[in-house]
Amino acid sequence: MEPKLKLIKTLIGVFIASFCIACGNDGPKDYWGDTGGGGGKEPTENPNAAKPRYIWVDAAANFPDFANSKENIARDLASAKDAGFTDIVVDVRPNTGDVLFTTNVVDQVKFLYAWVGGNYTKIERTATWDYLQAFVDEARKQGLRIHAAINTFVGGSQSDGGTGMLYRDQSKTAWATQMNMLTGIVNVMNTSESTKFLNPANPEVQTYLCNLLKDLAKYDLDGIFLDRGRFLNLQSDFSDESRKQFEAYLGGTKIQNYPSDILLPGSTSLPSTYPPYMTKWLEFRAKVIYDFMQKARSAVKETNSKIKFGVYVGGWYSTYYDVGVNWAASTYDTSRYYNWATSKYKDYGYAAYMDHMLIGAYASPLKVQGTTEWTMAGFCALAKDKIKNACPIVAGGPDVGNWDANNQATQEQENQAIVQSVKACMDVCDGYFLFDMIHLKKASQWQYAKEGIDLAIK
Repeated sequence: MEPKLKLIKTLIGVFIASFCIACGNDGPKDYWGDTGGGGGKEPTENPNAAKPRYIWVDAAANFPDFANSKENIARDLASAKDAGFTDIVVDVRPNTGDVLFTTNVVDQVKFLYAWVGGNYTKIERTATWDYLQAFVDEARKQGLRIHAAINTFVGGSQSDGGTGMLYRDQSKTAWATQMNMLTGIVNVMNTSESTKFLNPANPEVQTYLCNLLKDLAKYDLDGIFLDRGRFLNLQSDFSDESRKQFEAYLGGTKIQNYPSDILLPGSTSLPSTYPPYMTKWLEFRAKVIYDFMQKARSAVKETNSKIKFGVYVGGWYSTYYDVGVNWAASTYDTSRYYNWATSKYKDYGYAAYMDHMLIGAYASPLKVQGTTEWTMAGFCALAKDKIKNACPIVAGGPDVGNWDANNQATQEQENQAIVQSVKACMDVCDGYFLFDMIHLKKASQWQYAKEGIDLAIK
């Protein structure tokens, strides 16, 4: 090739490449807008290579390894990095409601129960070093992004021997959610529910949690995720506080037959014939969570504007009204597809307040591919459709340890499902999410996560 012609072709090539990058159509998307995490790898032509891969670290399940050992934290974060994960999500507020980070708002976790050798065992924390800080320090050493997750509207755990704020502090009894039971409206503390939820509509509860988030945001974190940022279930919350707020939401209308005009006592699912205020009630609950998410985001951003704010939600949107959450974009008109949704329900889709969202694509290992709910790829694709582009990062993936309750899959099928799940989810959304680290450790399945990530990003 003649030198002059070669130079002209080179300049043309540079111009075209620059044009494509400027347009943002053909170049790989920068999902974080920085070069942190993931070992600083350069993006490739494969768009999946730039997408984050999150692994969750449940507090209780991993407590035997991590409660008192920084060495084990270093070991397992190294395993996660070697497998190809770029983002660690460490749970620092388990369902007891106590915490594993520095704050004066609530007590520190002193013990948790976990399954050890087939027995539900009490694991005490004797270490005095900061649990979350140990993860932050190690993640920074290893070039991993680090996020903290909290169980949000929780205040105690019955299965952990009656532990948590609601058990310790009788003055907080009014904060506990009130359940619409067959026998009447009952405080959750007087039910068999294992995790004792708070009432999301209670202003004092919301202020308490926002103060907790302000302390959490003081850490050098890449992100914060809210888990259980919801009502307990369809039977909650039927407290006097929620009734007062709902009647005000209705413009002052007094409900004569409460709660029957909303849901009959003991209802755990929607009836075939809707009571007069039921759909409006579902709309109201979605607004409660929508309003709280704005407050929670502000609490985080006012403390540290660089921290990404987000949530974990289950991908089963079609029944997520059960817990009072609309995690879609406000431009997704829920009422067009579901008869339980009012025309105003869409207004309380909170996706636009999220910087990143984790979708539980918790399907069977035999249901990796698909386009519907209860398939992994389907959960992720449907979530992207409902969220539109309101949230920049939507990552989904499986619960690899609790996905085969009926033991229908062989061990080899489960191993291959891990491999296949990565590309299946990443091809249709903005990243991959695996719950939980403990499952990969117990079943020695790191290699299958690594194989799946390699296949997805190379």
